[in-house]
Amino acid sequence: MIDFENSSVFKLKPIEMDKVREDFHKFLIEGETIFAAFKTIRDQLIFTNKRIIAANVQGLTGSKVDYTSLPYSKIQAFSVETSGTLDLDCEIELYLSELGKVKFEVKGSFDLLEFNRLISAYVLA
Repeated sequence: MIDFENSSVFKLKPIEMDKVREDFHKFLIEGETIFAAFKTIRDQLIFTNKRIIAANVQGLTGSKVDYTSLPYSKIQAFSVETSGTLDLDCEIELYLSELGKVKFEVKGSFDLLEFNRLISAYVLA
């Protein structure tokens, strides 16, 4: 899902916690909780209090899944951009040490200010 060499833009839609892939819960460590979840057509992305985990569903059957885990300790800078009058999407950019930049474009209703407060608390800790 995340291609740091080509600086991809991911168009995400927020989802409810009960729609998160069950297998994500197998990756969580003790005390780790999900605070935001998103999806594309087949892929999903979650933000926890410790890291970001992306699930990239591959192949025709979707039985093969690539998981990428990005610990907040690798984020050197980030930016958030609120939606505007004509541009209804908000954006999240992360700059990861030794990996590059990844940009997420979020469509739909999403509390970006609360998200910014939470991600700030975890990245700046």
